Amino acid sequence: MATATNLTSTTRKDMSLLKAIDTDPSFAPRESGLLPERLISGDPTFRTWSQDVARGESIHTGVWEATPGEMRSIKGETFEFCHILSGIVELTPEGGKPVIYKAGDSFVMKPGYVGVWKTIETVRKIYVTVT
Repeated sequence: MATATNLTSTTRKDMSLLKAIDTDPSFAPRESGLLPERLISGDPTFRTWSQDVARGESIHTGVWEATPGEMRSIKGETFEFCHILSGIVELTPEGGKPVIYKAGDSFVMKPGYVGVWKTIETVRKIYVTVT
């Protein structure tokens, strides 16, 4: 295995294309709330630690956290991969049955997804969105 002292300049350049996601970032998050028209119940708040943007503004990666509450989830043209780090959520696709996701679970919401996102326990997830 190569060490930092014997990496070639080509290898160093390639490493810039490798991005680790910090699941417990030390920098301040962007804090936000929910659009009133999407609120179903509770008073959820959100914290986002954006960590990478690629291909212009079309791919975003980072960590997102939400406090308990229930809201409408509408993806529009956005594809989103999620990996739950902590907490519990229940997603109910429009016309479908509820699905529970907890720490260690991963899922994708494809473009056009519409449903209900219910945060049961404060959730923290890694996200990758593509628009």
